[in-house]
Amino acid sequence: MRNLLFRKKPKPTLPDHHLLEANRNLRDLLEDTAIPAPVRAELQAEFDEIEMLLEKLSNGEIHIAAFGRVSAGKSSLLNALVGKKVFETGPLHGQTREAQRISWQTRSEDHVRLIDTPGIDELEGEEREQLARQVARRADILVMVCEGDLTEREFDALKALAARKRPLLLVLNKSDRYTREELELLLQRLRERCAGLLPADHIMPVSADPRPQTVIRETPDGAQIEEQRASRPDVDALRALLWNVLEKEGKTLAALNAALFASELDSKVAGRIVEARKRVAERLIRNYCLSKGLAVAANPVPVADLLAAASIDVALVIHLGEVYGYQLSRREASRLLLTIATNLVALMGAYWGINLVSSALKTVSAGLSTALTATAQGALAWYATYVTGSVAQSWFARGKSWGDGGPKETVRQILQSLDRDSMLVSARSEIAALLDRPGGKIGS
Repeated sequence: MRNLLFRKKPKPTLPDHHLLEANRNLRDLLEDTAIPAPVRAELQAEFDEIEMLLEKLSNGEIHIAAFGRVSAGKSSLLNALVGKKVFETGPLHGQTREAQRISWQTRSEDHVRLIDTPGIDELEGEEREQLARQVARRADILVMVCEGDLTEREFDALKALAARKRPLLLVLNKSDRYTREELELLLQRLRERCAGLLPADHIMPVSADPRPQTVIRETPDGAQIEEQRASRPDVDALRALLWNVLEKEGKTLAALNAALFASELDSKVAGRIVEARKRVAERLIRNYCLSKGLAVAANPVPVADLLAAASIDVALVIHLGEVYGYQLSRREASRLLLTIATNLVALMGAYWGINLVSSALKTVSAGLSTALTATAQGALAWYATYVTGSVAQSWFARGKSWGDGGPKETVRQILQSLDRDSMLVSARSEIAALLDRPGGKIGS
């Protein structure tokens, strides 16, 4: 009894280990608190898919999805595999309007789901094609159904399915329409075209809903009567291949599919976070440009405006750091600004002299000339803050690194990417409009 009580639990098999690992990866991604709320909202559809995948894994489900043109016989093929009519078929164009699924009891699995999809060439079918792509992302085995040589659209769809890196079968349906010689030539053609996309033995003929056979029946009185007799579907080879794949790789395929989806979504989330941070940083830089431009233009005290502007730049750098997940002290922000300013002076040193002269001119000019000088200086301050903010953003985006070229090259690249003259004109115009509001005029 003691031996039974203390016997070690068996270690999970390799497929079970893969399933547990995939489940953990998906759960970690779903519960990652570091993903910003706006990014999570943009990716809500993908996170909903994670929930469905987790449910699929917990139920041990394996999904087999059929794709193809309208009327290629996807629904009929799935009905033939099941052995009864469960999927809707009919002569109408686009009979399958949405993804449909049913359970399929195989030789060794009772958690297999067969999924029918809308035709890849539906009229007004962009939404349905998107649905088919979503199904392909979650399916573990993909079956492409055709009824002859592949059209360009079918071939493109097959290549897209092959890129999913899942087991892929190409099924030539309605094979009863061809003679033996015609069928052999057609299969040879398909295998040549699809070489490199899927193995040759994954291309096979079936007849899911064969045409009735014409038979002659002799009556008791010797008369001969022509009758139509239903033909039995020919899908045994396909069924055997699917069952073989399921028995050997079913759980591993489900785990691999989940892992691939998690990896794709993880990359997408990372990209969206980068985009979201960039958008927030750009809005932030523009707001600080406006604040600094107005502060410099509206301050009547010589040189004091430059000191106020420096304080604004420090606040900008600290705020940008927070956007990218870094907490900088004022001392650290000032050191970064000094590095940026040193390289700016080296590349556009005339600006600082012009800025100081403009600051002094504001106190000796009067009337319109004062307003013009103030807005010009404000525009220069706007431009300098934009450059400074863009350089700091680049440094933060690279993980607080200047990269191989160093700070001077970073500054040079940003300066070369900007249309300085148009930016100065735009900044000056906006500053003037804001200053000319009631209570905001300078000079008289």
